[in-house]
Amino acid sequence: MTSTEEHTAPAVAGTTSPGSPLPRGAVDMSAQPRVRRNDHAVLSPPPLGGWEPSLSVSVVVPAHGGSEKLALVLASLAAQSYPAHLMEVVVVDDGSPEPLVLPRVRPENTRLVVSAEGGWGSAHAVNTGVGVSSGQVVLRLDADMLVYREHVESQMRWHHLIDYGVALGHKLFVDFDPAAMTPEYVRDEVAAGRADRLFDRDSADPHWVERLIGQHDRLRTAGRLSYKVFIGATGSLHRSLFDAAGGMAPELVLGGDTEFAYRVAQQGAVFVPDLDTSSWHLGRSQMQTRRDAGTRYRSPYVSNRVPDFHLRRKRPDRQWEVPLVDVVVDTAERTLEEVDTTVSALLDGSTPDLRLWLLGPWSRLNDERRRPLDDELLDPRLIHETFRGDPRVRFVEEPPETDPRVPFRLFLGGGPALGPTAVADLVKEIDKEGAGLLCAPLPGATRAGDGLLRLERGSAYARARHLEPEAEGADLDRVVEETHGTHWIPGERFLAADEGEETPTARPEVLQQRLDRALVEADRMRARAQRAERKLRWFTPGLGRRVLRRIAR
Repeated sequence: MTSTEEHTAPAVAGTTSPGSPLPRGAVDMSAQPRVRRNDHAVLSPPPLGGWEPSLSVSVVVPAHGGSEKLALVLASLAAQSYPAHLMEVVVVDDGSPEPLVLPRVRPENTRLVVSAEGGWGSAHAVNTGVGVSSGQVVLRLDADMLVYREHVESQMRWHHLIDYGVALGHKLFVDFDPAAMTPEYVRDEVAAGRADRLFDRDSADPHWVERLIGQHDRLRTAGRLSYKVFIGATGSLHRSLFDAAGGMAPELVLGGDTEFAYRVAQQGAVFVPDLDTSSWHLGRSQMQTRRDAGTRYRSPYVSNRVPDFHLRRKRPDRQWEVPLVDVVVDTAERTLEEVDTTVSALLDGSTPDLRLWLLGPWSRLNDERRRPLDDELLDPRLIHETFRGDPRVRFVEEPPETDPRVPFRLFLGGGPALGPTAVADLVKEIDKEGAGLLCAPLPGATRAGDGLLRLERGSAYARARHLEPEAEGADLDRVVEETHGTHWIPGERFLAADEGEETPTARPEVLQQRLDRALVEADRMRARAQRAERKLRWFTPGLGRRVLRRIAR
């Protein structure tokens, strides 16, 4: 994933008014609250206008043409209640047909830069703007967003409380008439606290994310779904969180907001809708005017990168660039047959978009002369040869580094015969509980590594590591228990049922089908036994009676 550091500094275009350098650098957040899942009720932001800010913010505005809208956006930013010495605005010209120039009405500290070479699109432009900015917080604002006076201040309140939070600004969609108002008028109305009167609120359209926000108590109960509301236009986060997520993906010219929000969520972020102020979206969005075409374009790009994307779930038989689960299987002191039982069940199961990591002494395997059948590394050698051709299998000697893109990691030892839907069922169970860790003890285990299915939620462990960087092992699990919870469940339900046995979770119709098949099989075997008995009596009358009496006992 391309990060902001990979972009060269862009050339400066047009007029600049750099103002005073912004405070920057690390922020001491050692005493910040620990939010459980996405329940941000523990956070108590101060009232607007009743607090003293200290963090600096860079407002990054990617723009492609639309100078009339941009002029009104900058006019509204010029009237913000947030201290001017703590705010800068970076407008990034993303290849406008006519190069943009800064209008006369703008914030004190405003720069116009040209998007860096080597890419195009809003995501690439945002990375450029972030790369040349210096604020401790990054607020991305689209070039058609006329904001209320407290818009920046309201979002910044949350960032003074935690450094792993994402604030989403409110907006309403309105029709835009470039001749209806001047930048000077907009600045004065916003400064006077009358931005809400610039357009008719009753005729404006809300954004669809408001429904999700309302259904989940301002996202407090949304859990893993929270990131879906962070889709650009107006939103902010600490620069450190932006960098940890890797910046935006410039190859995604559409759908990049959703993909970036997912990677931010994977860093353990908390998503907070800021509803104490608002903004006017000048004109309708592409997804409002060309929804079907936009969805068709975005679907393959986002599906490949976001395992939780709803359109991806329509193709559960597909393998994707980013797997749903990283599965780590310990093969130490296991036989080929034991490992094959577990790994084959995983590879043949109902969840193909997984990646397997087999732990074993692979570096010790060599081509030196040996007694093939008495080789002390016979089973590791056979395991390696059995699975080396499958592109989903990797061979490692230590558990792999966490891939921040992958939502889950499953740990188990070789040997258990998992059911065909085991992985999907484990994910469904941990999502139902909203837990950060699921532990499923297995029955009849003779070795410690065989005794537990352990499924970790990547975002929960990322938040735990952020809150306690030195924590490892059980200490890290303790932090996850605090922020997300640990769920224990019997492991029998995830194992393949032995022939003739039923799983406790089998549906009634499945049980009836198995019963019908068993009755048919019983009738067949009864008829076969009767035929065998007649033959036995025909050929050996005395022997047949003795055998039958012995069987009867």
